[in-house]
Amino acid sequence: MGTQMTEMLKGTLEGIVLSILAERPAYGYEITAELRERGFTDIAEGTIYALLIRIETKKLVAVDKVPSAKGPPRKVFTLNDAGRAQLRDFWSTWNELVSRIDNLPHESKGH
Repeated sequence: MGTQMTEMLKGTLEGIVLSILAERPAYGYEITAELRERGFTDIAEGTIYALLIRIETKKLVAVDKVPSAKGPPRKVFTLNDAGRAQLRDFWSTWNELVSRIDNLPHESKGH
C-alpha cells in the first residue's frame, strides 16, 4: 500500500471499524480478519487494537469479556448509541467530502 493510501486510511479507519461493528459485535482479531477480507490487507493488527482502545475510551462501544478456549477472555466490542451516532456523522461527512472531491478535475477523466 502506498504512503498516500496509508495517510488517507488514518483518517477513515475509525469509521470503517465502526461500520464493521454496526453489522455485528466482534473482537479484535475478527475485525482485522474482516478488514482483510474486504481488501484492507496492509492494516497491522496492532493498529486495530490501538483503535479499539480509542473507541472504547471515547465510549463508542460496549465491551464484554467472553471466555476463550485458547487463553484469556476476549474483549467483544458492540456498537452502542454513541457509536451509531458517530458512524452516522462519519458517513455524512464522508458523503460530503466525496461530493466535493468528485467535482474536482481528475487526470483519469482526461483532464
